[in-house]
Amino acid sequence: MKTILVMIRKEFRQIFRQPTILRMMIIMPILQLILIPLAADYEVKNVNLQIVDHDHSSYSRELTQKLVASPYFKLVDFPDTDPAAKSNMDQNKADVTLTFPLHFERDLIRENKSTLLLEADAVNGTKASLGVSYASAIIQDYNNDLRNELVQMPRFVDLPQIEIRSSFWYNPFIKYPLFMVPGILALLVTMVGGLMSALNIVSEKEIGTMEQLNVTPMKGYHFLLGKLVPFWVLGLVSITLGLLVAFVIYGIVPRGSYFTIYFFSGVYLIGALGVGLLLSTLAETQMQATLISFFIIMFFVLMGGLYTPLESMPRWAQVLSEFNPVGYFIRVMRFIVIKGSGIRDLWRELRAMILFAVVLNTFAVWNYRKRAA
Repeated sequence: MKTILVMIRKEFRQIFRQPTILRMMIIMPILQLILIPLAADYEVKNVNLQIVDHDHSSYSRELTQKLVASPYFKLVDFPDTDPAAKSNMDQNKADVTLTFPLHFERDLIRENKSTLLLEADAVNGTKASLGVSYASAIIQDYNNDLRNELVQMPRFVDLPQIEIRSSFWYNPFIKYPLFMVPGILALLVTMVGGLMSALNIVSEKEIGTMEQLNVTPMKGYHFLLGKLVPFWVLGLVSITLGLLVAFVIYGIVPRGSYFTIYFFSGVYLIGALGVGLLLSTLAETQMQATLISFFIIMFFVLMGGLYTPLESMPRWAQVLSEFNPVGYFIRVMRFIVIKGSGIRDLWRELRAMILFAVVLNTFAVWNYRKRAA
């Protein structure tokens, strides 16, 4: 026990002697928590809209005003011809084109129907699909208003109607920072527990002290605990710092208990430290460790549900995400912060995180002993 405490004290001193690591653990979480939630907004706004009006009627002008008044569209041009509109699309000046055909108003009044052409630049598929959906909803709303105006007594018949009232639970105002901050916190803990611990152990190899430690009477688990415990503590410190930034910048207060957050964070950090230890056994230099960790972090981010919902992924990707420990911790943080879930509600995620921690650390220790032999 005394040997472990000596190693832990030595590691803390070594960490605080390296200002680069301290900057990455303090400045990086603050900047990411401030910038990413503000930039990562799933709403598509300011879609560049151009309108080709061949009818020049009062109906086409009213619908145009409705579209322009929407916060989702920005009117960029009124081309007179279809070739001019196509040229704007080719030059990326417009994202969506709405074309009013000739006799649009006359056909709507006389024949009770008319056709509009809605075109979108699908190079950016998300922007195109949402832009068309927004425009279609506005056009449908205008169509309903127009039908109510044109229906005259005694033709009016009181038909049954279905009224929809929506309610958003847990995040009633659809605030994206409330959705993004817990996920980013999970990712930051992963980077502190995994990447930083790996770089610290690999640095021992580069300066040649690893060989000196291997020939001492100190047992292997003394060395591993002495190396990993400080980063386990620093991971909890980064969670505390992240929660403080979330409260000061965004006013986010977890609905769940802080005990639950720190309990799951402590369990998850054991698995993250296993990833760092495994990385240190595969890399001989800090550059190698950085490159390998970059690939792993990319997998964690893309397959963890931080930016893309797992439910919208193909089936094979959903199966692959079951082997991503970060995905479980992201869900845990979101459920605790947004929904106020407790340990009983997150029992499935807890079992998975414990399993990952056992498997990763067992494999990392086995690989470390194999390479040290």
